[in-house]
Amino acid sequence: MTGSGALVAEQVSYGYLGAGKALDGVSLAVAPGEVVLITGPSGSGKSTLARCLTGLIPHLYHGELQGHCQVDGVSTTDTPLWRLAKRAGFVFQNPGEQLLATSVEEEIIFGLENLGLPPEEIESRLEEALERFGLKEMRHRAPQTLSGGEQQKLALAAIMARHPAALVLDEPLSMLDTTAASALVEHLLGLARDGVTVVLCEHRAEYLEGRPDVRVVPMGAAAPHLAPPSSIPLPASAEGQVVLEVQGLGVTLGDKRVLQGLNLALAGGQVAVIVGRNGVGKTTLLRALCGLQKHEGTVLADGARPELGLVFQNADLQLFNASVRDEILYRMPQPDMALYPWLLQALGLGSYEQVPPLLLSEGEKKRLALATVMMRNPKHGLLLDEPAVGQDAAHKQMLMSILRAVAQSGKVVLVTTHDLSLAVQADRLILLGADGFVADGPPHQVLQNDAAWSAVGLVVPDWVRNPERRAEAEGATVGGGA
Repeated sequence: MTGSGALVAEQVSYGYLGAGKALDGVSLAVAPGEVVLITGPSGSGKSTLARCLTGLIPHLYHGELQGHCQVDGVSTTDTPLWRLAKRAGFVFQNPGEQLLATSVEEEIIFGLENLGLPPEEIESRLEEALERFGLKEMRHRAPQTLSGGEQQKLALAAIMARHPAALVLDEPLSMLDTTAASALVEHLLGLARDGVTVVLCEHRAEYLEGRPDVRVVPMGAAAPHLAPPSSIPLPASAEGQVVLEVQGLGVTLGDKRVLQGLNLALAGGQVAVIVGRNGVGKTTLLRALCGLQKHEGTVLADGARPELGLVFQNADLQLFNASVRDEILYRMPQPDMALYPWLLQALGLGSYEQVPPLLLSEGEKKRLALATVMMRNPKHGLLLDEPAVGQDAAHKQMLMSILRAVAQSGKVVLVTTHDLSLAVQADRLILLGADGFVADGPPHQVLQNDAAWSAVGLVVPDWVRNPERRAEAEGATVGGGA
């Protein structure tokens, strides 16, 4: 490790070009070996603070910066980014943004070679990282072929293999399954005991809150309970209650059999959620259902190929217009101008109508992607891949209210998620394992099925099974200010 890893922000304010102020006079000091959990509502500036602490702001982002940040005693403004990177590692909220190599092992090796380490040390650290993050079997795969959770593991592995004195992680648990999330938290706490400084910006704060070795720093005011403004202005499905039937669905990617022989029936009127380990095929399933992935078997809605809207796991892949307004109304010659303002208000995007989408927070981008899909009112329903990423507890409750309204119009609503605080709010919880579906029913019943959770390799935290602990955890997402 290099240096002590102390991190300091003094009266930092920052505004992105074309957007409002994201930080306003924020100060934070993190001692070597300390673990700090930064909480706050979606869009409160947690990611901006993380970028400032590691020097990505002002070196990679353009805007107006006031105040000062230091890493291990050196100024982030006056020190080249490559020198700062030797002192502090940063894991992006969207892991795809920092994966550059053509294979998993090359991604990890790249950073180690930049440190000038001898070949034997590089090999040792590579094998250690692959083992710790469960990446050995995919060491030769291209990062772009990994699931979102696997990409997150790879980004973590590549940064941690460098053994930086400080780690700043922006929602590192957001796309990890419960088993992987619990293991990562214990690993980070172990690193801190060895002297590594750890800062996490995280909405899934229940994994860390209440730990005596973690200091919680709330940013801004607590997020209020959000609810959709009035009833959703969507007509009932023209087909009445949609029935989606899947029979014998199988998918092979390259030489890997991802899904095989899946049978599933989904009906309008319910919000269904699928939970499973990272890489088990949840995203692949959604892509197959909406026709984006070649597959075996049949997928039919009322006897025909379904028309389903998909909200991607990585919102950046479906946002490309100059403003939020342009994005929602893109190529709609006769848009429903009753639905448009409702979506802006319900999804908390009203003040961003003229803002470029890629300047939004990850949570805001996810809600914008949902707005673009809902504006097109797909005939048979909605598919959402990890919609909880970047969302605080209030926004997750609001999201579920909107999805339930869509379902009650008669359409199918299917969600994949690792966030059990969202999953327990659904009407139906389905567990997907390597060999297919292993449990299906109301969430409160599935949560008690220990054999099923063991079969899919997932742990169920006590705060999820215990309603009082769950309410406590959801309400404990402290509001935030930057």
